[in-house]
Amino acid sequence: QVQLVESGGGLVQAGDSLRLSCAASGRTFSTYGMGWFRQAPGKEREFVATISSSGGSTVCADSVKGRFTISRDNAKNTMYLQMNSLKPEDTAVYYCAVRKLGGIWSRASGYDYWGRGTQVTVSS
Repeated sequence: QVQLVESGGGLVQAGDSLRLSCAASGRTFSTYGMGWFRQAPGKEREFVATISSSGGSTVCADSVKGRFTISRDNAKNTMYLQMNSLKPEDTAVYYCAVRKLGGIWSRASGYDYWGRGTQVTVSS
């Protein structure tokens, strides 16, 4: 069982930055692929970014490419999402997730464990 706890969300203005963190339990964090997803009110959960177990491979959704950066620190069992130039349409609950098989993956169905989410609200 892996426990994930997101933090770093909040209320910001358009153009501001936030950094989300996802702290994971367990000794095998460095073997997991990981990802960030988000869900806005009334919408389906959508892919944001994914990172391989080593951190050497990353993929971001087109909607955030150039503005968001995913990274991880395996020594700290923590994954990050640096979000710059935030827009009102980025408003959502952001979830981190673990994929035991490792690798990068953009579909939610491929993830085994999920955090409870952190709210990000961007005002115009």
